[in-house]
Amino acid sequence: MLKLRTGTHRELEKYYPLLQADFDDKELLPKLYIHKAMLKGDMELCLIYDEESGIDLAYALVVKRGLYGYVLLKYFGVHPWYREQGLGVQAMRLLNKRYINKQGILAELTVFDDEDDQLLRKLRKFFARFGYVKIKSDYRIGGSEVELMVKPIMGTENIDSYAHRIIRDFYTRCLSPADMEKMIDIKPVKD
Repeated sequence: MLKLRTGTHRELEKYYPLLQADFDDKELLPKLYIHKAMLKGDMELCLIYDEESGIDLAYALVVKRGLYGYVLLKYFGVHPWYREQGLGVQAMRLLNKRYINKQGILAELTVFDDEDDQLLRKLRKFFARFGYVKIKSDYRIGGSEVELMVKPIMGTENIDSYAHRIIRDFYTRCLSPADMEKMIDIKPVKD
């Protein structure tokens, strides 16, 4: 049976190279900023593990504190040697259950080198399976357009008009103003 636990700073050091392999440098938060956000309680490392063996199988970095009651699933991945076994589905169920008392969960879909959009389509389908819906957003991470999806829990999916404020709030908790300016370009959605 899979379980979820909160990871430590030492485990972040251990798994950061995996993040570097799974995500583009342009979207990857510096490790020091993740440590600081974890110290302040703004972000948490969630580790999904097999209860019987104690082996970690998947991870997620979540910005869990914000003014609007939503959380941001910043990074999510199954360890490479356990992929294609359905563990992502089980891990996502555990993450959704963990944040059941929130307004909702936001997920960013950013793919830098996906010429034919295959990976992006696969990600959309995966998240849609769990009730995530695409919302209007106008922002970029590292110069690449972001598709924002939300899973409404206690709140609504109709956050198009203020999603830019929610995202800005998350990133100001994790980045310095100078790095925020370099990495994130977000604007209100125009109808």
